[in-house]
Amino acid sequence: MKNDKLVTIPIGPEHPALDEPASFTVTLDGEKVVDVVVGVGYNHRGLEKACESRTYAQDLFLVERVCGICSHTHSTAYCQGLEELAGVEISRRAKYIRVLVSELERLHSHLLWLGVAGHEIGFDTLFMCTWRDRERVLDVLAEAGGNRVNYGVNAIGGVRRDIDPELETRIRSMTDVLEKEIDYYLELAMTDSVLAARFKGVGVLPRADAEKFGVVGPVARADGIADDVRVVEPYAAYDELKVNQVTDDHCDVFGRTIVRIKELQESLRVIRACLDGMPEGPLKVNVPRRIPKGEVISRTEAPRGENIQYIRSNGTDIPDRIRVRAPSEANWHGMRRMMQGAYLADVPIIVAANDPCYSCTDRAVVVRGAGGRRAMDWEELRAYGVEWYRGRGADISRVEEKLK
Repeated sequence: MKNDKLVTIPIGPEHPALDEPASFTVTLDGEKVVDVVVGVGYNHRGLEKACESRTYAQDLFLVERVCGICSHTHSTAYCQGLEELAGVEISRRAKYIRVLVSELERLHSHLLWLGVAGHEIGFDTLFMCTWRDRERVLDVLAEAGGNRVNYGVNAIGGVRRDIDPELETRIRSMTDVLEKEIDYYLELAMTDSVLAARFKGVGVLPRADAEKFGVVGPVARADGIADDVRVVEPYAAYDELKVNQVTDDHCDVFGRTIVRIKELQESLRVIRACLDGMPEGPLKVNVPRRIPKGEVISRTEAPRGENIQYIRSNGTDIPDRIRVRAPSEANWHGMRRMMQGAYLADVPIIVAANDPCYSCTDRAVVVRGAGGRRAMDWEELRAYGVEWYRGRGADISRVEEKLK
């Protein structure tokens, strides 16, 4: 029987509350959310398929661009997977530098998230302060790799850039400044009545559901699930540096906030440990251009959670298959449950608390046309794109020449 009291409204795919295109079809009973249909697929870039027509060296630059915020963790997973296939052990110094940049990346990602969370609830002072502090981290990353994002530090067989004494001094100075600010952010989160009213009991995901949906990262650890890859399956130099895993049991937006802020504190500790214990050694070892035939799964802990890359080699210098399972792809499944029973006004902060990366997630495009809703394979998608641009008067002669 139809319930006339229920109202369905669309949020997205273009909406001020969304950083990237996605759609949320929300069914309401008054101001309460009854159900949500989450739709992605607006940012498909074909990166995985593009990797299959390029060399491993070229693919490093593509893989690093799966995500602009956590580019280093993707290139780390890619490089260590190829190094395992090739039977190559990189130097301890290269491992330490990879960890150092990973934790700098975690700092800037979590500070970015904390600012977005403040902005979503109208706390723009928090937004301004956290993004000011994020700039300090980005300045250091720019000096370490040459770019504020997509730093290009990793290389197959090690790293491209070293940490010189001048940069080490800058990093230590930055961590001293951030330590005081992050301590204040934690105190603010624990004591501010506005944050408590907007975060506590909002976007609840019971632990049983978190385990069923397979959520990862701060979303899982806010439900008491200890799943940090740096701890459960250490890579690079994490077996020596020993990360203290952060968990919480609030199972809501508040818990996800506390986990991320405490992870900021832990990242500062790991960065200092990296600098204190940085070993000597070469930055890079030689890796054969042709990777031996085989397959590997490589895991890293991105700021948003477990990042997985599957690489299959056919014995040439071009991969047979590369598959990227970014953490946001795992966390999408719990979002519907978080919104059920929440107020409509809380939907933006519930989405933000997952810190989703839409373009990292998208692996397919679904087209609605005269034939209904259907998925397309790679060849169909390319043909559709050619016709779409031709119909709008674009010059696609060069594209058509390549497709012949």
